[in-house]
Order: sequence, then C-alpha cells, then structure tokens
Amino acid sequence: MQHDSLYDDSPSSSRATRSEQERLAQLKSQIRHHDYLYYVKDRPEISDGEYDRLFRELADLERAHPELVTTDSPTQRVGAPPLDELGKVWHERPMLSLDSLMESDEVLAFDQRMKRELDTDQIEYTVEPKFDGLSVELVYDHGTFVRGSTRGDGSVGEDITFNLRTIRSLPLQLQADRYPDHLVVRGEVYMRLSDFHALNRRMTERGNDVFANPRNAAAGSLRQLDSQIAASRPLVITCYEVMAMTGAPPPSHWAELEMLAMWGLPVPNLRRRCQTIDQVLAFHRETEQQRANLPYEIDGVVVKVDREDWQARLGMKSRSPRWAVAFKFPPRKEITEVQDIAISVGRTGILTPLALLKPVEVGGVTISRATLHNADEVARKDIRIGDTVRVERAGDVIPAIADRIPVLNEVRSDPFHMPQHCPICGSAVAREGAYFYCTGQAVCPAQLKGAIEHFASKTALNIEGLGKKTVAQLVDQELVKDLSDVYRLDREQLLRLKGFAEQSATLLLGAIARSKTAPLDRFLMGLGIRHVGQHIAKVLAKEFGSLNAIMSADRDRFQEIREIGPEISESLVSYFQESSNRRVIEQLHKLGFSIAGTPSPQNRGALPFSGKSFVFTGGLMRLTRDEAKALVERLGATVSSSVSQKTGYLIAGADPGSKLDQAQKLGVTVLDEKAFLDLIEQQEKN
Repeated sequence: MQHDSLYDDSPSSSRATRSEQERLAQLKSQIRHHDYLYYVKDRPEISDGEYDRLFRELADLERAHPELVTTDSPTQRVGAPPLDELGKVWHERPMLSLDSLMESDEVLAFDQRMKRELDTDQIEYTVEPKFDGLSVELVYDHGTFVRGSTRGDGSVGEDITFNLRTIRSLPLQLQADRYPDHLVVRGEVYMRLSDFHALNRRMTERGNDVFANPRNAAAGSLRQLDSQIAASRPLVITCYEVMAMTGAPPPSHWAELEMLAMWGLPVPNLRRRCQTIDQVLAFHRETEQQRANLPYEIDGVVVKVDREDWQARLGMKSRSPRWAVAFKFPPRKEITEVQDIAISVGRTGILTPLALLKPVEVGGVTISRATLHNADEVARKDIRIGDTVRVERAGDVIPAIADRIPVLNEVRSDPFHMPQHCPICGSAVAREGAYFYCTGQAVCPAQLKGAIEHFASKTALNIEGLGKKTVAQLVDQELVKDLSDVYRLDREQLLRLKGFAEQSATLLLGAIARSKTAPLDRFLMGLGIRHVGQHIAKVLAKEFGSLNAIMSADRDRFQEIREIGPEISESLVSYFQESSNRRVIEQLHKLGFSIAGTPSPQNRGALPFSGKSFVFTGGLMRLTRDEAKALVERLGATVSSSVSQKTGYLIAGADPGSKLDQAQKLGVTVLDEKAFLDLIEQQEKN
C-alpha cells in the first residue's frame, strides 16, 4: 500500500537497514504510548524534552527513508496541503440526534415507557456527560484510522480526515493485540475551557475576531480547508458509541465503552452504570453540581439503555433512538445591564435585534451581547436600553436574555422599534410574520457574499470556479459590490487573488461569459428572492414567459397562480419594487446578459435531451439529487423513479442498489457521476 508522506520532496536515499526499520517501528510504538498517557489518561511518564528527543529521532529516520513513512505515523499529525473544498461522506449508519428532556418527571416517564415496551421491571442504564462539541464519525480499517467526517445532516457529512488526524488524543493506530478489521466509532470533538480562553487571548492579540464559545471554536477549527490551522488549535476528542464493526458486538453499552478504552480510544471518564432510574437522577444532580469545576463544557447527561439487545428491540424513530435521551441542565443565568440595542443583518437578510450588554461571565464565558430573537420577542419581554436583565446561555451555546428585572424608581427609555431601512445598505425593510428582512438582497454588503455564491451555484447560473473562497476575496477586496460587478471582472483583477494563475483566471472568465445567457427560471433562482426556489422559479417562468412580465406583476396577479400564496407574492413584489435590485438587473442587461424565456411546448423538441428519460440511483458526491434533476430537466429531459426499456440513462452513484442490475439487464446506458457531468458539460457547450 502506498502512503502519503510529508517528505515526498526529499532526495532519494539508500534502502533502510533491518535495524533502522525495527528502530522506526519501536519509536512509533513508544510515541503512540506516550501520546495516549499524556492526552488521554493525563498521566505522562516522561518529560517533554525526552518526548521531543524521541519525536526528532523518528522524524530524522523518516526523512532519510521516506518510503517508510505511513499515514499512521505520529509525524503525520502536523497537517496536510490545503484542500479546495471538503468532500462529502456517506455515513455507514445514520448519526441520529437525541430527544431532549428538561425535567425529572420526563425522565421518570421515559423509564416507565422503556419498561413497558421491554416488558420488564428493571432496566440498567449507562449515563455519561453530554459534551458540547461537534459530533464526528471515525473509521478504522485493520486498526488504522482511515477516514473521519462531520455529522452533517445525519446521513451525509463532510470529510475532515486530515483535520482529525491532527488531534493528539485521537489514536491513528488502535492499541491491544486484537481489534476488528473494520470499526466505525462516533465521538465528540471539543475544546477544554482553559485552551479556549488561551486561544481567544492569542486571537485578540493578533487583532482577529474571537470565538463566541468553545463549541464554535471546535467546529470552526475542524471545518478548515487548511489542516495546518486545525493542527494549531487545542482540540480533544471523546468517543462514546460503536456505529459498526466486524465481529460480535459487546453485550452492553458499558462493555462497549470499556472495549473502546482498551483499544486506546478516549471515552468519558465521568460515567456511571445505574441499576435504577433513581440512580440516574442522582448522577444528573451530582454532575450538575460538578459542572462549574469541569475542564470542559457539558449541557446535560445522556441516558442510555445499557443492554445492546434491548437497544435493538427498541429501535429508532426517524431522527433519534428510542433507547436514549439527553437529560439537559437548566441554562446558566447571570444579571447585567442592556447598554444598547443594535441590529444584525444576517446572510439571508434577516434583521435580528442584539442586546449589547455590560460584560458578564456566564458559565466561564464572558458575554457582551445576547440575541433578542425578533421584534415580537423584544415587545413580549419589554426589553429597553438601560434595563437590568437576566442573561442565560440557552443550551450552553447561544447567549439570550431570559427576562427583565424591575428596579425600584428606575426611569426607563423609550420602547424599541425595528428600523424601516436596512442599517447596512439603506434598502427598505419588509416584514414577514415575526421577522423583518432587508429587501436589497443583491446589493446589501451583509448579504453580498451569500448572494453571489447562490447566484453562481449549480442550480442557478452554474459559474464554475466562483466558489466561497473566491467570492470572499472579491468582496473583501471590493472588486465586487453587487451581482453585476461579477461581469465586469478582468484578468488582471483575478490574477491579484490568492490561488489564481493564468489558467484558472481564463477558466473563470470563460464560465462567467457562458453564464450571460441563462434560462429565465435559473436566473430567477439565482436572484435569491425569498421563498423562490427551483420549483417556484419554474412555475413563474412557465406562467409569465419573460422577466419583464414578472417584474411588472402585482400581488393579485401572482396569487392567481395556484402554487403561489400571499407570502411568495409579497416577497416577489417587495424584491422588484426595491430600486437597488432593479438597478442591478438593468446593469446586467447593459453588460450583455441575455435571459431566455421558457420554451413553449412546441419548441422543447429543440433541447438536446428532449424525449429522453433519466433515472438516478445511489449517492452523488458533487451534486444533490435535486441539483442533478434540475440539470437534465433544463436540457429537456424527464426524470423517472424506475428503470424501464424507455430509460435513456441511469446515473449510478455510491451504493446504487437494484436499479443498476435492472438497467444492465435491459441494456440501458449507465454513467457514473463524472461521466454524467461530462455529458452535461458537452451538451451545454453545444
């Protein structure tokens, strides 16, 4: 097997002797052992100087003999070359969330329900802390860590293998003499409080924005495209569940944790096996009392039916297991003063009132601002500038104001009102239910990056190369101030951006030029109008046929369409009434942008896939199923859920299932995802 190496650019050297190979294996084993003692057991046996000496000796040997470097070597934790994007990973088993309980009565009812469904009078539970971090999946093959990913939506996550490899408490090679050939483990990555405060102090000294809390710091570190950044962050991991493994599983969750610990994986030290539900409640009380002194954040305890066969009998709901719950702690609260109320404009244009507070420490984190959620919430709690309030960290993550505390003889300021114009761009503010939003979506700087990314996405204008990193540079350097500026970019401007050379600049400019001719529905989708997704964009394009007709329509005209109600019609009218949005569309026309109306049924035969049927099976890595469907429908095809002799193409992703066998039997053309995208690109060029 060929392994990645940090020393690929080293000069070739003589073949390693047997003694050098044996010494290298011995050094790796010793360093793994000391990493486990230091980072997992917190019980070092050697000094930092002695550890550094062993590490340098290993690095020198590997530098002299790069062919001996393996991915599980301790030297490979220092990070890998930056990635362009995080790839998608399909989990081997769904990573479910937990139902949350807040009261003892709810936990007692859970116990009664478990006893009733299992027809027993006594159930043992394993109880452990609910860590406040980022859930991850770890995969080991033959004892070696090979892949790690975020939870994502529970079924598909992001590949963060290189970032996870930098975590010292995560073993790259399992210990013990025997372990499964294949093992999938779930764990939580987080930061200790002391490390979090030290990190924020360093970032402040460098003039960088600080993290709001340890969970955000951990999540932000793990999702870096450059693993060198993750390697510099003080991340730790705790493992708490076997998701899949070869061989017989252990009989209980407690035994499962003991087994993981035997293999060198860090497991919760603060855990208990409880014979009764009363012991579970006692553990919860004791843990809450210890909470302030723990070195990490927890927001409750997890209660799990201990026996694995009972877990299997109880099964799962759609998003959570029936056999486990999170028994949460009450939010931490402190008293402080509202010094001002500011408005934050989010990426989607939502205006959120924020209370700027006299700094106060809540659960070890200094809080200087708290969300007021929306105008209705401010009115309900009657929060005003100068008020004394009780602040809580809801779920130990998001600071919020719990309530106002009346003060004797206080003179209160005027009630708070939401602004009529966006504080960032000056566009009109519209209301939808409890929420206010900026109507200047395409020109508002607070929304601009998200608006351009959406405009360039595959489901909209499909401008390949105009991704998140490039958009961020263009906006930060003020090269793009609204959507129309994308079509004013030149080669010299692109070459000044990080990561751009002649070829990449040429490719991006070509993609931008090709996008100047767009179908009406994709253009509407690209504008990012609230509530106008792919389906509604197609409905509008089919109904009106041209952009001018849509821009001229009023609320009543929109609501004549069966699939459009008051919310969508209000959103459309507000968007096209905003002068800044109309100005951007006018500029796009002047720059040569051509918006093609929806072809009439008699003209659909001219499209390249007219009359062809596509079937998709398995998981696609670069596209969602909806994105892939939109691509072929735009070119005239229909999409079917079943394979028949009339099927033109079967697109097979990961784990394709029985549809692939059926297609092969019928002689249907089968394409993998790359071949499918090549076909689409070829047809779009034609």
